[in-house]
Amino acid sequence: MGRWATVPAVKKIRQLSARRVRRTERSRAGGAAARLGWLDALRGVAALMVAMHHFGILELLPFGGAVWAHFDLGLYGVMVFFLVSGYIIPASLERRGDVRAFWVGRVFRIYPALIAAYVVAILMLPAGDGSVALFRTGHDLISLTANATMLQDMLNVVNGMGVAWTLTYEMVFYFLVTGLFTLGWHKRSSVFAVGFAAVGLVFGGTLAADVFGHDVGSTRHLVLAAALIVLMGFVCMLSGNPALTRLGALLLGGLGTVLLFTNSRAPVFETLMIFATMFAGTVLYRAEHGQIDRMQAWLVCGFVVVSGVAIGWMYNRNGMEQGTWTSGWVAWCVSYAGAWATFLGAMALRKRRFPKVLTWLGAVSFSLYLLHVHVLHTIGPLVGVPPRPTATGAKVLWGAEFLTVALVASYLLYRLVELPFQKLGRKALRTLERVLPAPSAAPVQGVPVQGVPAQEVPAEPEAAAVTR
Repeated sequence: MGRWATVPAVKKIRQLSARRVRRTERSRAGGAAARLGWLDALRGVAALMVAMHHFGILELLPFGGAVWAHFDLGLYGVMVFFLVSGYIIPASLERRGDVRAFWVGRVFRIYPALIAAYVVAILMLPAGDGSVALFRTGHDLISLTANATMLQDMLNVVNGMGVAWTLTYEMVFYFLVTGLFTLGWHKRSSVFAVGFAAVGLVFGGTLAADVFGHDVGSTRHLVLAAALIVLMGFVCMLSGNPALTRLGALLLGGLGTVLLFTNSRAPVFETLMIFATMFAGTVLYRAEHGQIDRMQAWLVCGFVVVSGVAIGWMYNRNGMEQGTWTSGWVAWCVSYAGAWATFLGAMALRKRRFPKVLTWLGAVSFSLYLLHVHVLHTIGPLVGVPPRPTATGAKVLWGAEFLTVALVASYLLYRLVELPFQKLGRKALRTLERVLPAPSAAPVQGVPVQGVPAQEVPAEPEAAAVTR
């Protein structure tokens, strides 16, 4: 009799224990979300600044001309986003410890939304609209191939969408990070941050760009060669074989290195500072998680910031500002320093909860980057813009209309394309692992990983997109 009397008590204890476990898990998840809210907030701010830059918000302000001469919203937003990418992308790869899983995740996170944005752009925007060029240049196969690799900005090919230019720099960064990881050099972020900044300081105005030329013949050969190397690299990395994975990663890393030093469309000093900035973001991540000395991290980041300002002052003048689409060296320097100040300020507040509106903006930031120009060029003519409104009330109304439609469209793309394809990507990875199982003792997967637990690493941000 006493034995059976204990059954309800045991059930009650188990129920209480399960509730405590669930509460603990929710608490940990909430704590992780709070700790990572600063990154989402930064992505939201960066996305909003780029959208406002293309909207031309400064043109609607009485003091906008003075602000434009000293501060560039587009460059500011881009650099904030590159810092976020540098901070979290290597962490994502190292957390997984698996090159194949990292790249499957990247492909399913970026390409579906990008393809959907291309489809929307081609359907909605007229042929004369310069913000979309895919299938509109007269060299459709070259254009499609180059943009499919996302290296078009370093292949002498017009970006399929104006906003896609930064995807090239993000992709090359992924190539470099993956190659370093397979070599076991991934902890040497400080060396690469300082190296890119130093080369930019000394050679930013003299290194040759567009080495491979602009004529269709040379471009066609360059695109074909790059596409074959990218294809080979991905086949090797997705094979699951450690030796092939390393070969593929080094092929892609080598291709990226050659292109960024010889054939970037952007001025060389800007290209080098982009990569210095991203690797500096990685340095901050490593310092925060005890992988390198904090003094080393601050010295490295201080050098990169000072170099960025000095490079802007030295090189972003005498016509070179036309290549960076800024008003001059002052705007470059102030915007670059402002991006760093924003990132470091948010990092200092990382243990606090950020407004949900900013974290929500961070979630839809990639979609907002891809669609905001489409929205602007579609609804503008419908409401009679241009010319720009002159009355204050009309300015506010026009801005509210643009933001509302852009955010709704971004949320729809995020919910209908981004999230479902991310889920599909996880299924595809499991299928690939069943079909091509990786050896259990794979050297690439055996690289010692230090950092935060999986639940504390957020979804990786995508490239900022500023039309050039």
